[in-house]
Amino acid sequence: MNDQRLRLDLVELAEEVTVVDLRDRTLRTSRRLGIQRAVATSAAALVLIAAAAGTAFAIRPDQSPPPLPADSPSVTATPSPPPDPTPPPTKNSPVAPPPEGSAGTTVTFGRLVYGPASSDGEYPATGHLLSWQPGKTPDRLLDLPFVAALTNATVSPDGRRAAWVEENGDLWVADVDGSGRRKLGEGADNNCGSPAWSPNSRQLTVRLNPAAGASAGARLLDVSSGAYSELPVFDGCHAVWAADGTLAFADGTSGGVVITDRTGADRRTIPGLGGKSSEYVCFDIASLSPDGRRLALFRIDRDSETYGDAGRDLIANAVLDTRTGKAVTLPLGGRQMRQVFFQPDGSMVVRLRGNDGYTLLLVDENGKKVGEQPEPASLRNMQILTALG
Repeated sequence: MNDQRLRLDLVELAEEVTVVDLRDRTLRTSRRLGIQRAVATSAAALVLIAAAAGTAFAIRPDQSPPPLPADSPSVTATPSPPPDPTPPPTKNSPVAPPPEGSAGTTVTFGRLVYGPASSDGEYPATGHLLSWQPGKTPDRLLDLPFVAALTNATVSPDGRRAAWVEENGDLWVADVDGSGRRKLGEGADNNCGSPAWSPNSRQLTVRLNPAAGASAGARLLDVSSGAYSELPVFDGCHAVWAADGTLAFADGTSGGVVITDRTGADRRTIPGLGGKSSEYVCFDIASLSPDGRRLALFRIDRDSETYGDAGRDLIANAVLDTRTGKAVTLPLGGRQMRQVFFQPDGSMVVRLRGNDGYTLLLVDENGKKVGEQPEPASLRNMQILTALG
């Protein structure tokens, strides 16, 4: 039996027993940041745990940004109910296709937020976020720990605040200009469970690590009060929200992607991803359209020799219809797509890589090219974190 056959057999076994061991997946990623964290011990523990639990592990392609170290602390967290977030939409019928054009609507580039991208060599202690709108000069936003800026920092949909988890599991929030910085909690997962803002910019989806006196798992955190409530519908990695309340996340085991709402009433998986008969797997998702119909993600051939780990990756090489699993055709002009982010009006900002840097392509919700704009050279070593519109 060769290594590839063994890997696929382990994936299929994991599907049968439905084990989603996110902590173990996180441990696997600690070796790729280059920070000295007792690497050999973590790797040996992973082999023993995988053999006992039957959980499948694999390594994502080299072009991915490196993930975080895995040694988050064990901290007690006591959940309490927060105010109810924006009510979820009704999802008892399929999403209607987008209209064929909207009279009087002008599609334009909105404001984009950038963070550092991975690079060779040692990482500095501090990183920063930038804001840029095509046609204007980039603005520097807040500074924060570099590893957090690279691997889990996120900006609220209203563009006012940023949240991030530091290596020790501390969860922080601040205004994007750096003011109002405060710690929201401890014991948060800084890797697979990177924080995700709710559509109303008032709550954060987070994952708590095992702690004495408190169970691990997904939580919805009210940013104003600091109160937690359980979020049982989220049991995977790298959640993204749509404006209508749709939640998407990678399931972390089979290579599938789950689409649901806060209640779990319409929980489903995207066809063609994960499962024994699927052609593709996915462990990284980047952006969800406002109506939850389309998803930008990093899709990998199931027969690839290397795929998947728990670290966040915002690269996107496909946009899929979340109901059918079919790829959406984009007017790339033969160029390589690297990132895709949906704007609030449903249009897409597509980042294309060329020999001299990056170009941004603006595509409307019907898949038609509206325009394009070269990125400033100062953004070459950064990645898009979100599109604010």
